[in-house]
Amino acid sequence: MPEDTIYALATGAVRAAVAIIRLSGPAALEIFRAFTGIEPRARYAHYVRLSDPDTLELLDRGLALWFPAPHSFTGEDCVEFHLHGGRAVVDAALGALGRRGGLRAAEAGEFARRAFAHGKMDLSQIEALADLIDAQTTFQRRQALRVTGGALRLQVERWRDSLIRASALLAAELDFSDEGDVESLAPAALAHALAEPIAEMTEILRQTPASERLNHGFLALILGPPNAGKSTLLNCLARRDVAIVSDAPGTTRDMIEVQLDLEGAPVTLVDTAGLRDAADVVEQIGVARTRARAGEADLLLWLSEGGQTPPPQLGAGDVELLQVATKSDQLPAAPGLLAVSARTGQGVAQLCEAIGARARSALGDGSSALIIRERHRAAIASAKQFLETAVTPGKPLELVAEDIRLASNALGRITGAIDVETILDEVFSRFCIGK
Repeated sequence: MPEDTIYALATGAVRAAVAIIRLSGPAALEIFRAFTGIEPRARYAHYVRLSDPDTLELLDRGLALWFPAPHSFTGEDCVEFHLHGGRAVVDAALGALGRRGGLRAAEAGEFARRAFAHGKMDLSQIEALADLIDAQTTFQRRQALRVTGGALRLQVERWRDSLIRASALLAAELDFSDEGDVESLAPAALAHALAEPIAEMTEILRQTPASERLNHGFLALILGPPNAGKSTLLNCLARRDVAIVSDAPGTTRDMIEVQLDLEGAPVTLVDTAGLRDAADVVEQIGVARTRARAGEADLLLWLSEGGQTPPPQLGAGDVELLQVATKSDQLPAAPGLLAVSARTGQGVAQLCEAIGARARSALGDGSSALIIRERHRAAIASAKQFLETAVTPGKPLELVAEDIRLASNALGRITGAIDVETILDEVFSRFCIGK
């Protein structure tokens, strides 16, 4: 691990009440002393005058904290300066730090990478930390918190412990089978030892699609003929003007997306071009894109004035389609359809509830999530396949031992125990500078 000391602004680079500057590395304590002129107590908030050691200019008055290694986020000596959040204050403090020898500005995700290197968090927790920072809804926050708390790490460790015990039995059989006090390993005993991990992996993989989708959100497309009120409804649900509304058919040419939080469930609502046989080349492209995107959606909302226009065949397979009768303040709705009026708000709450209920059913609430990345799913699927191969009747024990070793290695890649150098840069590059 590098011996240099890094620093960064850990809060947003905007005008704010408080700005936090973090430092991590062997020179952190020396910097604390140089900028504050005091000897700190560990994990104590000192009210200090922060001054430039070179010019003695007062930079700000605020709080300073020292977290000695290994009891810090990175596992190294860490310091935090809590200052006023004005741009001039922050620039002055960062400028003074940048002129000090032995310091350098942190790269994206470098604090988290040092935490991983010092064993403070495993790779699955680091990835979930990035998801927690990006979380926009209650369910996403809940899911990310569960994994940052070590739920996936603990499960992987239990599986690997089971595989280590099975490997020990195999090693004894292979290396000491001629010893009188070593019992022969029965195939049924090995199959029994691996049955529980295989069953648990199977169940977790079954639940994975909902957990992965929770990160990306539930995709609902607004479809309908021109002038059905699609863009007006989108603006109503978004509570702002995100789409141009006009009486001229074909106004919407491209898809417009809005992110919604429907009682904790993340929903991406997409306004699309009106479906019709358009003569305009640009409008034709918009219609073609709409039809293509329909096959990717979780829910299709078919809007038409009063529900009078039946939905066409969209080739969307088994994607659910919900018919909505628009402009209910002007036209009677067809029987059995959900009637809404974006102008008066009639039926809008019921529509949100209908979308939200379907999203919650499809995504779950994040409380039981374990696998939230494709990388995790692939590793567990690979481990499960190796274990299922290992219990093949009549397979030589040497090959069984290799299958179990490969399964254990696949699981180790989830937590970063082995073979992860190729993915580390990609994982940590997702973080902001101060994390």
